[in-house]
Amino acid sequence: MAENLLQIKNLSVKANSGQSLVLKNISFDIPEGIITGIAGESGSGKSMTALSIMGLLPKNLNFTGGEIIFKDKEQFIDLCSLNEKTLNEFRGKKISMIFQEPMSSLNPSMTCGHQLDEVLKKHTKLKSSERRKRILALFEEVRLPRIAEMYKAYPHQLSGGQRQRVMIAMALIAEPSLIIADEPTTALDVRVQKNIIELLKELQRSRNLTIIFISHDLRLMKEMADRIIIMRNGEVIEKNSRQKFFQNPVEAYSKGLLACIPPLDSKPVRLLTIEDYEKGFLTSPDNSLSQVPDYKEVILTVQNLEVHFRQPDRWFRASQNALRAVDKVSFEVYKGETLGLVGESGCGKTSLGKALLKLIETKKGDVFYKGQLINRLKGRELKQFRKNVQVVFQDPYATLNPKMKVEQALNEVLKVHFPEKNRSQRMARILQLLELTGLQESDIKKYPHQFSGGQRQRIGIARALAVEPELLILDESVSALDVSVQAQILNLLNNLKENLGLSYIFISHDLAVVKYMSDRILIMKDGKIVESGDSDTIYRNPKTEYSRELISAIPGS
Repeated sequence: MAENLLQIKNLSVKANSGQSLVLKNISFDIPEGIITGIAGESGSGKSMTALSIMGLLPKNLNFTGGEIIFKDKEQFIDLCSLNEKTLNEFRGKKISMIFQEPMSSLNPSMTCGHQLDEVLKKHTKLKSSERRKRILALFEEVRLPRIAEMYKAYPHQLSGGQRQRVMIAMALIAEPSLIIADEPTTALDVRVQKNIIELLKELQRSRNLTIIFISHDLRLMKEMADRIIIMRNGEVIEKNSRQKFFQNPVEAYSKGLLACIPPLDSKPVRLLTIEDYEKGFLTSPDNSLSQVPDYKEVILTVQNLEVHFRQPDRWFRASQNALRAVDKVSFEVYKGETLGLVGESGCGKTSLGKALLKLIETKKGDVFYKGQLINRLKGRELKQFRKNVQVVFQDPYATLNPKMKVEQALNEVLKVHFPEKNRSQRMARILQLLELTGLQESDIKKYPHQFSGGQRQRIGIARALAVEPELLILDESVSALDVSVQAQILNLLNNLKENLGLSYIFISHDLAVVKYMSDRILIMKDGKIVESGDSDTIYRNPKTEYSRELISAIPGS
């Protein structure tokens, strides 16, 4: 049995300004040479635990009790007792961290090579030529292409996956014994995510690393971790081996987290939630959808649509080179169906969605809504079209005015599109929208920052529904949410579709979610539709190599 590299004993963390604990007397061990996964929803304390280990707690938080015992050779050191100078010797050299968003963690004004060189200068006495040699060797080990170019490149010149590989290299460069990976693949496409996971596992084996892998994605945890720790509200809920956890989780909360994940082998009408499990509802009362309904009425027709963007030259001037973001795309949307649109970042799916809403210019092609050509709509006709076709964006916090209460945000929409309604009629509609989307009447007086991410997305959906649309374009509308909140929003969207007779274009890079939600799927690559058809058929028998790669990259597939 492996010895423990790290032991957390009765650790508590509290905010200076309040009585509530951020971490509540947590205890667990990190054995040497394996990957320990820490999972939980936003606010569960998993990232705060990582920052505690690194000694990087925000200034408004403090340890109020407990120990973090780290094994350094034959010594056992309480990291909580170290001063900042000593901690600086540990960071990078003994314990390193891979952060969630590499673009925020890397210095945009320094080349990638220079940033790794800084770490080596601090922790080693190597000469400049020796440091460069080690960095290039490590770039090769983390499978970066054109390593000499990467050494001289700035972070903005790299793709998301390449930036994350640089972050992994930076974490490894001083040869630490413990790596903390905090949501290292959350912002990445499914194929890039798979590559990063395989890389981390390979590095763990080849270097005998100890890794703490933090994620809210339990499918990913199943592929990555040897042991699982589940956290909730600053407490450790469950600790178990991977096999035992996924075969027979002990706690209702853990069972609920697993139940929230959209299944790949079936399509239940409703996803179970954590609340269901905590109330004792262990099976869905609904039957699975066995086949795609026979939709007949076409409400949206897209014919040979093209969207071009001028690419800047090296001096950021518009060049004559045009990027075909959407390239001769054609499809139809039927009344009452959910059409899934899936693809990796840069494939053109968001540009396509904006083009359908007339938010960006199209180069060629036609879009018909109920037989009406919308390309040249203006004024009153365009206003009516946008009333019929609404959008729910990815980040509700960015699309809600932080200075406007919920009542004001919804009232503004109603004033524009229903000028004939008086104040009392508008208020009645606002309360109806809140009820439809699972919000409380008291929420009308709150600002966006007073809500959770899932609640803010409900407000975004309520605002889209305010004008009584027939078609909703959902652009990555659940990608920023925890799996438990995601299940609630997906259930809500399906209920609204059924009760209000809505049609959806569901845009996402997550093929598992798209498969669950959609009747038909369009798969995009480089601005083109490369495959289309019934969602179950595509998942079981994809016709193109690209579709096969996307499906095989789904964690747990």
